[in-house]
Amino acid sequence: MSNAMFTEEEKKRLKISARKHVLGHWMCNADLDKGVKIFTSGKGCRITDIDGNEFLDTFSNLVTCTIGHGREEIRHAINAQLEALEFFPNYHDGFSAPLVKLAEKLAEIAPGDLEVTFFLNSGSEANETAVKMARQYFWQTGQKGRYKVISRRGSYHGTTLGTTSWTGFPALREPVEPLLPGSIFAPQVKCSECEMKLCYPGCGLACLKELERIVVSEGPDTVAAILMDPLPGSNSGYPVPPKGYLEGVRALCDKYGILLIFDEVQTGFGKTGKWFACEHFGVTPDILDVSKSITSGYAPLGACITTQKIASAFQGPGNEFRSGSTYGGHGISCAAALANIEIFQRDHLVERGAELGRILKEKLSSLYEFDVVGDIQGMGTLWAIELMDNRETRAKLKEEYGVFIRDWCYEHGMILRNNGNMLVIAPPLVISNEEVDEIVNNLRQAIQAAMKHFNR
Repeated sequence: MSNAMFTEEEKKRLKISARKHVLGHWMCNADLDKGVKIFTSGKGCRITDIDGNEFLDTFSNLVTCTIGHGREEIRHAINAQLEALEFFPNYHDGFSAPLVKLAEKLAEIAPGDLEVTFFLNSGSEANETAVKMARQYFWQTGQKGRYKVISRRGSYHGTTLGTTSWTGFPALREPVEPLLPGSIFAPQVKCSECEMKLCYPGCGLACLKELERIVVSEGPDTVAAILMDPLPGSNSGYPVPPKGYLEGVRALCDKYGILLIFDEVQTGFGKTGKWFACEHFGVTPDILDVSKSITSGYAPLGACITTQKIASAFQGPGNEFRSGSTYGGHGISCAAALANIEIFQRDHLVERGAELGRILKEKLSSLYEFDVVGDIQGMGTLWAIELMDNRETRAKLKEEYGVFIRDWCYEHGMILRNNGNMLVIAPPLVISNEEVDEIVNNLRQAIQAAMKHFNR
């Protein structure tokens, strides 16, 4: 909708109404008090608000819109499916044609022997359903005692009651406790902030050894799955796991007969320079969970991609996987996903992700000139800049530099994500080299302004 279609009176009314009638996702009252933001249009890496202000979107609409806004190919695909058949549920013995075609395409691009897909609406649903799949798999194969799920502190997996149970941030868990039984936590794998106060490689992968100790302590025959993000997401600062860790987790799961679930809701579809982050480490899970960039945000969709071995447990009368939803695998969403993947392959966006990784690493590293910049971590288009009072001692900042820098960037036409004093960069794969320079230049000016503001 064009901004010209909104009168000044209507703009004011909508902003007031948003506060009154909408309970927002991950709502931040402190930010709302600064003023409601309503966005109305987008093109490429830019998005426009209701007042006509344009912004460079450096966080891809929550790490989702990887092919940029306003792609005609997606609109045509959605319209064609809408005209042909607006909806038929993926239910009982019925499928839509786009759903079947998308399952074929995912089998083609997924790593290893992942080739059977269960479709859902979101990443949270994908992660929760993957655990249901693991539990029922063991239930049907004579191991009904396997129900526990081991995840990691410092990792986010979703907002359902189940995925909140496996999310390793206490602040997100405590308000809705008690959570699901059998939820066990292992150490996060962030070498720059090792829980065990050790240093890689001299640590000998103590975090991996601790994970095995937990498995043994809990009883391997009670553990159904290990759920982890191979590259922890924006809440964690995109810490790349050390060499040998994910390989060791795969070997551990094989040793004890545990299913390995990778949450690639944030990291999937080219953003790390490969289709999926796990491919960087040569590790294939038993179930791969995706969402977000599967449609680049043009329609809601999630998916659990698994192996024929696991899927075979749900074949035959009476063995069916007992899960589903009305809209999971909606034909319009699947049509959007097919068009999205076609753009990825036609425009070589996975390769572009790798190229952008090299460019962003070099450009962002120049920010180390500021002594408040402690760590810069990530890969591909996924990067985090952690601000610190002292880089050597890793002392925390008392001031809210991250909020100041985010607000400065917004006032200067750039959307920036911050988690406290961690700045997160995750631009679309279609971003130009010139726009990368714009991001880094804005960050440089914003950090300078913050240092001046806080008298550093």
